[in-house]
Amino acid sequence: MHFADVLQLQSGATIRAYDLAYETYGTLNTDRSNAVLICHALNASHHVAGVYLDAHGVELPKSEGWWDTMIGPGKSVDTDRFFVIGVNNLGSCFGTTGPMQIHPDTGEVYGADFPVVTVQDWVDAQARLLDALGIQTLAAVMGGSLGGMQALSWTLQYPDRVRHAVVVASAPNLTAENIAFNEVARRAIVTDPDFHAGHYGRHGVLPQRGLRIARMIGHITYLSDDVMNEKFGRQLREAVVGHDSGYRFSTQEVEFQIESYLRYQGDKFSEYFDANTYLLITRALDYFDPAAAHGGNLTQALAKARAKFLLVSFTTDWRFSPARSREIVKALLDNQRDVSYAEIDAPHGHDAFLLDDARYLGVVRSYFDSKVAPC
Repeated sequence: MHFADVLQLQSGATIRAYDLAYETYGTLNTDRSNAVLICHALNASHHVAGVYLDAHGVELPKSEGWWDTMIGPGKSVDTDRFFVIGVNNLGSCFGTTGPMQIHPDTGEVYGADFPVVTVQDWVDAQARLLDALGIQTLAAVMGGSLGGMQALSWTLQYPDRVRHAVVVASAPNLTAENIAFNEVARRAIVTDPDFHAGHYGRHGVLPQRGLRIARMIGHITYLSDDVMNEKFGRQLREAVVGHDSGYRFSTQEVEFQIESYLRYQGDKFSEYFDANTYLLITRALDYFDPAAAHGGNLTQALAKARAKFLLVSFTTDWRFSPARSREIVKALLDNQRDVSYAEIDAPHGHDAFLLDDARYLGVVRSYFDSKVAPC
């Protein structure tokens, strides 16, 4: 959907003549009361469920929506009952206007000139999309990780437009450790010789080396120690096994399975994700802190919220630990809000919110069936 009007951003900058890519699933009911907005995390998009088909109706490979375990006919968020909207955030590289698109005033690719965006800016843009779709009130807004921050922000920026908020594996702000991980990843990108101060497109190159390292750093933090040990341990690659020592004793070659896995993830990511987008989105993560305007008092910050909440965390998620979700729960309870909380004992680390865990999916299904069900 194209938006010609100016959108005022938190930074003081503005953006106009932008597009928001979105997908919808299910049918909007007659009184428009069954809409569920899905907010995406760092490297995801508006394609939250289902698959894409080619011209002959054949499923395209690797086209499954990033939350297909959660959303679809008969699933936890049942598209036979709810009208689900997936929207791609400003600054992304999956169809919504971002650094790879043309600046309407200069006729040149935005590149590093794309304005800084925040979680609050994304929510404002999403609200405009809902206005254009004729949806005044959301049955629910839902997201995991950075998407959970957006869901939380919706309840503060538009408290009268949200009946329920489902916040999964998220936090009220980033810890210093999380900000540090993001900064190291950003430095990997900006120090890549092909970065060219963010205007790499003008030079016909991509800072893929930096993106690879950034993804490798991020991927380590998304997994738990248990999962990495169980999946890889200290296993050597097959090409290495057979030497008397088991090692090549090289500083350059890939010897361990975990090294090979991380390099594969980095290579794959660098082929489809934009470096400037990575910088923008990780900064939005860093900046999010609704309590900052209230002297760090989260209870005061969440006093505006009117929605009912479901929060879900995972025991082995050390990047967005259960303690961070409990901070939100406590602040909401201090305000006497209706809150449900589930802490899932899962071994998968932060990535657990994307996986097919029957207990987790059951909690969400139960909440939607008992509380969010269309009026």
